[in-house]
Amino acid sequence: MIKTFTIRLRKLLTSITHPSLWHSLLKGIAPAIEHKSVLRSIGSQISGIIDVGANRGQFSLICDLILPGKPIFAFEPIPSEAKLFQYVHSRNTAICLHQIAIGSTPGESVLNLSTSLDSSSLLEIGSLQTTIFRNTGLASRIIVKVEPLDSFFDTWQNMNQLLLKIDVQGYELEVLKGATATLEKCLYVYLECSEIELYDGQALRKDVESFLALHSFNLLHIYNKSFYEGQLIQADYLFRSIRNGR
Repeated sequence: MIKTFTIRLRKLLTSITHPSLWHSLLKGIAPAIEHKSVLRSIGSQISGIIDVGANRGQFSLICDLILPGKPIFAFEPIPSEAKLFQYVHSRNTAICLHQIAIGSTPGESVLNLSTSLDSSSLLEIGSLQTTIFRNTGLASRIIVKVEPLDSFFDTWQNMNQLLLKIDVQGYELEVLKGATATLEKCLYVYLECSEIELYDGQALRKDVESFLALHSFNLLHIYNKSFYEGQLIQADYLFRSIRNGR
């Protein structure tokens, strides 16, 4: 509780002290400052950011604050959240949002909307998720269009050294399966993974790590660990490409 309050206070102070963030603060949206350290450590090495599971634009906000001018290609399927993202970033031509879900194959799928929208998933919300994280139960369902990330490959085919960020509530491995060509353009992959099953049938961190190892990515660092009853349940994991000696 104290940790959550401290983070919220830091976000508010960051927004108040940066006039460029006042526009988003009017809608109650602040930059995801918990990712500040990782962006500062790798920022000089990357040429652009792919933001999968962009929500209201919080991660894109901190990217633009720490790495101004870097192109950001964002993906968010929930209409209300995508609308807020567009409001927040409407003045920034370096940021492009696609209102679509990302998966392994094209088609349509049911998106399970959580009471807390940033906990929504293409997977069913599990009992452990609602036990550990209050107010994240199922609120409703909508049908969304799904595309593999590689469907957008032409957008970044002339770029290298990209950062691929993924925050999709248990659907990380499906996103990666549809991004094998894109991974060849990425220097870093940064994603939230779970150590225990919070969404029904989700891949766990070890599964994601094994897949990325097959595509020449090694685990570099772990950030923002979350614990429940002394057990690590999820965190943000940073992987770095070792392809071509990088």
